[in-house]
Amino acid sequence: MGAAVEPAERDATLHGRILGDIEGKIVSGAWVPGTRIPSEIDLAAQYGCSRMTVNKVLTQLARAGLVERKKKAGTVVTRPVAQSAVLEIHDIRAEVQSLNLAYGYALIERSERRAKAEDGIRLDVAQGAPILDVTCLHSAGAQPFCLEERLIALETVPDARDTDFSELAPGHWLLAQVPWSSAEHRISAIGASPGVAARLEIARGTACLVIERRTWRGAGPVTHVRFTYPGDRHTLLARFTPAS
Repeated sequence: MGAAVEPAERDATLHGRILGDIEGKIVSGAWVPGTRIPSEIDLAAQYGCSRMTVNKVLTQLARAGLVERKKKAGTVVTRPVAQSAVLEIHDIRAEVQSLNLAYGYALIERSERRAKAEDGIRLDVAQGAPILDVTCLHSAGAQPFCLEERLIALETVPDARDTDFSELAPGHWLLAQVPWSSAEHRISAIGASPGVAARLEIARGTACLVIERRTWRGAGPVTHVRFTYPGDRHTLLARFTPAS
């Protein structure tokens, strides 16, 4: 006899199934903009789950901009809104090679685990959701170039479980394997902690540039990554034109 499915695991499985079904109908065009989605009560009855589970799915879809929730009118499929990228998503290897330096990569740590509260904030997943936690170091010539700390949402990217990232950096793999539909960048400056300083071979407290990025595929979070660069080894360039 198989082990009983825990309620939390069952809810997580149903959440992913409902999310995938609704997102698939929207992305495929089966549900065109303006289509009214079945009510929470009807969806809960259809999937045999609680209204809370359905509500979380619809809230996630609304955050992704795929649906709009209106009082009395219910939930409807939205019309897509054009967005302009401020920063492109680059491959670290290409960044290093553009400097005419030899690129190096080393995996520091890889672990599969359940998301903690702080992981949920970073990655936009529920606490307890399965995630992959990867830390690696990119180098340029003989010097460390960038420390990468990445979380991958396994409900959105299940194939990441079978990739060990010992030879291939997760960012490079994700760019090739997982199309993303929206992204968010956050840029800040920090003083290197003892752990970061040791890995980047710099003095503790050295000014570092930190770029954090979250990406989504439709309504599903793909990854959150934190890149930490020694401040004197990296610059940001944004090219833009006047708004029309």
